[in-house]
Amino acid sequence: MRGWWRDLTDLVLPTECAGCGAPRTPLCARCRAVLGAASPRRVRPLPEPPGLPVVHAAAPYGGAVRELLLAHKERGALALAGVLGAALADVVRAGLGPAGPRAGPTVRRRPGTVLLVPVPSARWAVRARGHDPVRRMALAAAGELRRTGTPARVAAVLRQRRAVADQSGLDARGRLENLAGALEVAAGGAPLLSGGRLVLVDDLVTTGASLAEAARALREVAVIHRDGATAVYAAATREGREERRIGARPEKEQWVHGAPENAVRNAAGETLRAAVIAAPRDSFGISRN
Repeated sequence: MRGWWRDLTDLVLPTECAGCGAPRTPLCARCRAVLGAASPRRVRPLPEPPGLPVVHAAAPYGGAVRELLLAHKERGALALAGVLGAALADVVRAGLGPAGPRAGPTVRRRPGTVLLVPVPSARWAVRARGHDPVRRMALAAAGELRRTGTPARVAAVLRQRRAVADQSGLDARGRLENLAGALEVAAGGAPLLSGGRLVLVDDLVTTGASLAEAARALREVAVIHRDGATAVYAAATREGREERRIGARPEKEQWVHGAPENAVRNAAGETLRAAVIAAPRDSFGISRN
């Protein structure tokens, strides 16, 4: 009976480790340890796209890490969301710095809820996969952060406002052009960004085009300060994004779509952060001029 039940279970549950193929387990201890073996580090693609936030990653993309991400994203191994989310939570902590959740009792922590903003997948990709892998990981990461004492929630406010091509066959410049202006904060989403510390989250960074475009969309509606805290523009509404305010004095102007002074004001002195599971190995070397 026991053997019959195990054979039946094998029909509906993973019978091999998603990382290395070890039998009789969806995730073996060795592959589980891979994500936590190294401390998350700052990564920078080369070339680094304009507007890229400060990015931290858990591990180089390859081997078991690559297989785990692909199994979760493309093969529907949803049980991996928990371990990937825990790894993502570690990366978020690293990005928050020494005053973040892992600080000792003598170090004052920064106030405010951590707002995890998932980079949205293309609509066709979500339909094909049957789930949104990045949002699923973000929810698991937020739960892990709360469990360890850090207020956190997911603010899934970004959406695609136009169709984009499949990125897989594009180089760095092609990806930037493909994604330019493709994302926006959904109507009613801006107030959800106010008062917290924004962290963009994704499963993988390669050229940085997706994170740079997501950061641009956030900067259109939010002021991001040096400590990562945010304040939302009063005029950041769906209608406001389509209109240019006329006749206001520059020091009173709160939001002008596409205005150069708006981009400068947003970028000066801000620390927008991003956290990903993996990045190319060569992007971990950040000592560049």
